[in-house]
Amino acid sequence: MPLSLYPSPLRYHESLEQIEPDEVETAEQLIATLTEINQTTLEHSGHALRSVHAKSHALLTGELIVPDDLPRELAQGVFAKPGRYGVVLRLSTVPGDILDDSVSTPRGMALKILGVEGERLPGSDGATSQDFVLVNGPAFSAPNAKKFLTSLKLTAATTDRAEGAKKALSAVLRGTERVLEAFGTRSSTLIALGGQPETNPLGDTYYSQVPLRFGDYVVKVSVAPRSPNLTALTDASLNVNGKPDGLRDAMREHFVAQGGEWDVRVQFYTDPETMPIEDASVPWPEEKSPYLEVARLVVPPQPAWNEARRAAIDDGLAFSPWHGVVEHRPLGSVMRARRLAYKVMAKFRAHHNKVDIREPKSLDDLNLSWEPTRWATAFASRKQAL
Repeated sequence: MPLSLYPSPLRYHESLEQIEPDEVETAEQLIATLTEINQTTLEHSGHALRSVHAKSHALLTGELIVPDDLPRELAQGVFAKPGRYGVVLRLSTVPGDILDDSVSTPRGMALKILGVEGERLPGSDGATSQDFVLVNGPAFSAPNAKKFLTSLKLTAATTDRAEGAKKALSAVLRGTERVLEAFGTRSSTLIALGGQPETNPLGDTYYSQVPLRFGDYVVKVSVAPRSPNLTALTDASLNVNGKPDGLRDAMREHFVAQGGEWDVRVQFYTDPETMPIEDASVPWPEEKSPYLEVARLVVPPQPAWNEARRAAIDDGLAFSPWHGVVEHRPLGSVMRARRLAYKVMAKFRAHHNKVDIREPKSLDDLNLSWEPTRWATAFASRKQAL
């Protein structure tokens, strides 16, 4: 949609953030709680997992295509000039323990764009990547880091415990959520607790949920299905009962035969009253500022999950909104808390798994055992179609 039909994007300024005096203490408690989750799962599994989004369902590589006709407002940061970038995708579910997929929780998509130029954010010096961390809901589960800490402590108390009870609760919550959605509403709280509808994650739209700088402006980022084979999966039922890794199985089955394309989109900050920077739990109204396309994400057919990819991407990489350029600086309380917490959690995994977590410069650095002939053929045919 033309930008002229909507209020002008507001300019980024440092004064948009309002830092609370006790944020350092909150961040320290978050790290302690996340470490508790890490220690629990390490003791039970013998392997260091992520303290959130522990279970991956697809580990993919592809290409981000930035077009050459973006208007000036959309040509910002990574998207400032046309180009093609290698990209790594990790599709996951939120809990910090490895659960049967019948415990239905929100889904995540983490993107790592490679070969990005620009002034780096603190702590990512020397890297050339830009990460976006997304979840399949437009708003975060808590307004700020302090409120998130409260819910995380409850999560830590049940990590790797009572999976049978979690399955039963998830079934009840899904039923309640279906009733709510039948009346045109939804509950992010029920979904977060296990009421995520049992649908195919490849049909979901994913959101940054919290804002970030977009060059001269401020946005939230989203990734939405584009190709017909993915849009056909939006809200498509996927029964995983009796299939502990049913989501992963569905994605492996999809990508062994076909690829997919997504639109990368941004929603401009245009109204301080209805689009808070510091309250991450408030969705920004799309009737005031719609999501606008800035790039296309293309993933060809490939093995979606195997041990080589698990070692290279699950264990060998860390995804953080603070891996990136200054022009995409994360904003707000939740994002500020993530800065040190994500770094500490990556160090925990690297130490206990005895791996060296590094930022790749290109897809070749991953040393994946996928089929180069199929990859080359897929990209050649796709470039001809563009």
